[in-house]
Amino acid sequence: MDRFVVISGCSGGGKSTLLLELARRGYAVVEEPGRRIVEQELAGDGAALPWTNGAAFARRAIDMALADRSSAASRDSRDGWVFFDRGLIDAAAALEHFAGTPALTSLGAAHRYHRRVFMTPPWPEIYASDSERRHGFEEAVAEFQRLTQVYPALGYEMVIIPKSTVELRADCVLRHLQT
Repeated sequence: MDRFVVISGCSGGGKSTLLLELARRGYAVVEEPGRRIVEQELAGDGAALPWTNGAAFARRAIDMALADRSSAASRDSRDGWVFFDRGLIDAAAALEHFAGTPALTSLGAAHRYHRRVFMTPPWPEIYASDSERRHGFEEAVAEFQRLTQVYPALGYEMVIIPKSTVELRADCVLRHLQT
């Protein structure tokens, strides 16, 4: 859907903070599937945590991203942009990385987002691990590099969001969507 906009990029690069700013400005946002899954898994048996079973985690992320898209599609299109903190393409890329299971081509073609995807670059000054993000900065950069190959291969135009204040980053995203 052309009104579905993905904010992707480097883990710990400020995606969630940017989404909070877009929500503050009145836009619909969808939280990152990965964070929600980790929270659920930590409260449960932990069978699908990315650091214990990456493939199971990625499969859950795909299911959650599809459900998120379905839920967002039921909203009135006059409500405007819907911003996704990651989404289906990121989840399919994770499944290919963790399990070698090809998922990108079929899912990427069947479930399109806006033609521009916004990428937060690696930003070591703001990167932080926590109980839900246990991987290091090097792994985050490797993931960013994979995603910067995946999105253009699926026909998306990438816009690298500058390292700046969250307000200026949100302005940048909205400005690029006007063209």
